[in-house]
Amino acid sequence: MSDTYKPTNRSRTLADLLPNSAAVHGSDGAFLFKNDAGSWEESSYDQVLADVQVLTLGLKSLGIQRGDKVAIIGNTRPEWTLFDFAAMSTGATVVPIYQSNSPAECKYVLEHSEARAVVVENEEQLVKVREIKDSLPALENVVIMIGEADDAIGMDEIRKMGESAAPGDFKASYEAVEPDDLCKIVYTSGTTGPPKGCMISHGNYRAMLDMADSVSIIEEGETSYLFLPLAHVFALLIQYGMIDIGGRIAYWERDQLKIVPNLAEVKPESFPSVPRIFEKVHDTAVASAESEGGLKAAIFRWAFRVGKRYRKLEAEGKKPGFLLTKQFNFADKAVFSKIRGIFGGNLRVAISGAAPIDPEILRFYQAAGVPLFEAWGMTETSTGGTTNMPGANRVGSVGRPVDGVQLKVAEDGELLLKGANVFQGYYKNPEATAETITDGWLHTGDVASIDEDGYVSIIGRKKEIIITAGGKNITPVNIEQEVKRHPLVSQCVVIGDRRPYLIALITLDQEALTRFAAEQGMLDEPAAMINSPLVREALEQHIEEVNKNFARVEQIKRFHILPHDLSQEGGELTPTLKIKRPVIATKYEKEIDELYAS
Repeated sequence: MSDTYKPTNRSRTLADLLPNSAAVHGSDGAFLFKNDAGSWEESSYDQVLADVQVLTLGLKSLGIQRGDKVAIIGNTRPEWTLFDFAAMSTGATVVPIYQSNSPAECKYVLEHSEARAVVVENEEQLVKVREIKDSLPALENVVIMIGEADDAIGMDEIRKMGESAAPGDFKASYEAVEPDDLCKIVYTSGTTGPPKGCMISHGNYRAMLDMADSVSIIEEGETSYLFLPLAHVFALLIQYGMIDIGGRIAYWERDQLKIVPNLAEVKPESFPSVPRIFEKVHDTAVASAESEGGLKAAIFRWAFRVGKRYRKLEAEGKKPGFLLTKQFNFADKAVFSKIRGIFGGNLRVAISGAAPIDPEILRFYQAAGVPLFEAWGMTETSTGGTTNMPGANRVGSVGRPVDGVQLKVAEDGELLLKGANVFQGYYKNPEATAETITDGWLHTGDVASIDEDGYVSIIGRKKEIIITAGGKNITPVNIEQEVKRHPLVSQCVVIGDRRPYLIALITLDQEALTRFAAEQGMLDEPAAMINSPLVREALEQHIEEVNKNFARVEQIKRFHILPHDLSQEGGELTPTLKIKRPVIATKYEKEIDELYAS
């Protein structure tokens, strides 16, 4: 143990984060979750700390010690957090694995990280480990959170092992962890190749927590609703941030269809999410209003015109006039309050991260008074880097750097970053580390611009820039966002690297397709609908309008509708729903070639 260690509420590692916070917030609520009876149940900081203590001592009884790797595979749930803190309290490095990963993907991470133990959520995840365990010589123990199995150690058994150990060993164990120790090896989603293991130290995450605290993303006593997978750094930051400041984590019911109902029940003050959730709520609200038709649809459209004018004046520091204020108050009561109600009506801040969000979606929520802000970061920055916030929000940008982060743009347009939150490098990959960190600057891989007020705009990923046969550099994501504004479009992938012009592969949103079929008096048979001339005509008209916003070389000349949506199971999306462009280009090579041949 270090002689300089001084216990304070501001932890020095993630291992002493929970004990320090429990010392101040002991009886306050730490976790909120649905129990087996379907009711919301709360655990206090004292209860969570007691659970982590016995699990820590139980893992130590299994032989887990400082420097070992412990993997966790499972949905976001209280047990995930308990095992995470327990493993870190032993001094081990936690290796998160997405619950949606295939056995082969799990094997890659477990093998590469040399995990000595893996904690699985339930039988479904255990089946994956059973399939690959014989090929993993480093893996000694399999622990299961929910249920029991002959070939896994149950959570209750780990507890019993911990209860029979000396309680004093817990404090000595977590205090022995140093800021330079690795707390996580987080494997990137691998959009352009095999996943790389990002080594994040306790000091990196402690610095990141201080940065998050400086912009008040989360505050003491607040509730944050968490559905994001804890294998992703965004979710991990929210988890640690809530514990750090004495907030409460409300865990989802592990069902996508229950996210919106959960928000209405929990009424959180903060809600971190990926763009897809905000897009779906937007699309559903707009489609619902349009389906009402007549006066209701007209009022809905009018309300958002008023709301955008009102918020624009507010943002410019001007006072809206008497008539506009009257109109806005009516719009707020008739429309906007209902939009806010979808999120529980109590939001102080909602953060969209992990992928770009359409600025029009942000303006929609801004008009409705939903405090939604776009932020930017990456696994290599221990989550964050820049963020928009109330009073400092520029739609279309990803905000300004948080305290402690330095940014600059390289000659080729790449965004470079320096700060105490920059990771330690890629596990077992010194070559990639040397390419990514030079002279202390992290090469983010994002092409960006920084305006005179310090707001950062991400133009696109360097590796995803399309260079046409004519030598023109094109950022596909901007075009794709415009195409995705049509209600029928779920995904759009623009192709054109080393090609004479751009084409697009498009997938359809099934809910919107069903509504479209009803409006047209057509049979809602997916295969027939995809090939419907009416669907194609609607998309052709939309793309024609989109093309007007771009230079000739950036316009989509042809498109193909794929028979099904992109998915992680199909290998086309990462667990955070990012497009795997190389996979798509290979998988749909025939369709792409036909578009260029026609």
